[in-house]
Amino acid sequence: MKETEITREAIGKLMEVFYERIRRHKNLGPIFNAKIGTGEPEWTAHKEKIGRFWAWMMLGEHDYNGNPMMAHIQLPPFPQELFGEWLELFEECLNQVFEPQCVAVYLQRAHMIAANLQRGIYGGGFVCGHHA
Repeated sequence: MKETEITREAIGKLMEVFYERIRRHKNLGPIFNAKIGTGEPEWTAHKEKIGRFWAWMMLGEHDYNGNPMMAHIQLPPFPQELFGEWLELFEECLNQVFEPQCVAVYLQRAHMIAANLQRGIYGGGFVCGHHA
């Protein structure tokens, strides 16, 4: 059964689904695995950290302590088009976990975050060509 509201538990479920797919993704997997590692403890910690990020973004909880912009700027260079692949995969996972009303709210926030990260990393105002 799909989630009908955004809760901390639902965010945790999304993190499990999404990062399982990320780890196996042909283009995104190598970037994430190189940064995070391939062991379960590293991935569990990452999912928990990013779950706290999304709880901050979606629920206003304040227990996330990270700097997403700096984390992405410090990665080895990667093609800007991968943001579109990330968003596409994220949307697929959102649709797997949540009802449409929650997906729409999440996607709006995810597109805003992706656009901000791209401006910080690449400069300018390019936004992925993926539908909002």
